Amino acid sequence: MTPIPLPADLDHITLFLAVEVFQAAKALEAEGRSVIHLEFGEPDFPTPEAVLEAGIRAMRDGATRYTHSLGIPALRETICAYHGRKYGVSLHPDQVVVSAGSSLLMAMLMRMLLSPGDEVILADPTYACYANYVRLAGGVPVMAPITEEEGYQLHPERVKAAITPRTRAVLICSPANPTGVVLRPETLRELAALEVPVISDEIYHGLNYAGRDTSILEFTERAFVLNGYSKFFAMTGWRMGYMIYPRELMGQVMKLHQNLMISAPDFTQHAAIAAMTEAVPVCEEYAREYDRRRLFMIERLGQIGLPLKYEPSGAFYVFADARRFGRDSLALAMEILAETGVALTPGADFGPGGEGHLRFSYANSMENIAEAMNRLEKYFAARG
Repeated sequence: MTPIPLPADLDHITLFLAVEVFQAAKALEAEGRSVIHLEFGEPDFPTPEAVLEAGIRAMRDGATRYTHSLGIPALRETICAYHGRKYGVSLHPDQVVVSAGSSLLMAMLMRMLLSPGDEVILADPTYACYANYVRLAGGVPVMAPITEEEGYQLHPERVKAAITPRTRAVLICSPANPTGVVLRPETLRELAALEVPVISDEIYHGLNYAGRDTSILEFTERAFVLNGYSKFFAMTGWRMGYMIYPRELMGQVMKLHQNLMISAPDFTQHAAIAAMTEAVPVCEEYAREYDRRRLFMIERLGQIGLPLKYEPSGAFYVFADARRFGRDSLALAMEILAETGVALTPGADFGPGGEGHLRFSYANSMENIAEAMNRLEKYFAARG
């Protein structure tokens, strides 16, 4: 049978290795093995009750239809008010688009900003899918190295050195995936001063254990902010995200979103309003528990042979250098899974600078994290 021809540039789209590990872990569970999942950044806490009630009430009240393509006005106004309280910035609802998760909006944004061959500067290591969003839009990801010895901070001078006439944006994430590092406010200020738009993924805001969150919008109006409800608000399955953008681009944003999505789901937008107006205290309690787990995991990793040289102070990730146990992080993660039943994400998922590392998520119970550390201690002790 003649194969269906596909464009060659799809070969440049990489696998999501966290999913590869997850699928292998589920296969072990199907065989009756006990598996502890530390590979995914998904809150183990339930969606707050106020959010559930708002979503159910909205469905019963008939909020099951198409909405405005940018999102219902009440939610966009709520997002503006939330950012005003949290960051002291003034936004207009026309600067906000709501969609089924921030990932689709990120892909849409790349298509809006990039022509074939245009460049986007990323940290290395960084979130696994960013480079693929750039490639899917015909762009070229340009990696700016960050190192554990430098605290995994992105240096503006390194970004500036990577800028070329084809550079269209700098993409940052703070608190960061996979390192859990929070970028310094002065770093954000310096990046905002560059003659290149900044795309700031702020999905982990609210999960900052070292101080208050700082948004790129505090330093420039000519930025794009991606955020949503999956992490801080424990709403991964609701698939709700939003993007804030320069107001003059509203027409382009609305046109693209209409074609890709028509609109975000109706009742989930009402649930998102409840998240921002009623559920923050509950989610702050969740964050305090994440912090307790974070400190425990950092201490235990040092005891089992994976000490950190930096401070992961946000999100729910720790990024450990495991090169003394194996340079191929995927092979090492799969071996650890097979021998211990602990699922971890290989560092190679996050770019060349992540190879030889393992990402640990503490979005799991303290009991499970403790058991995982005990299993890993035996594993690493046997390997010397």
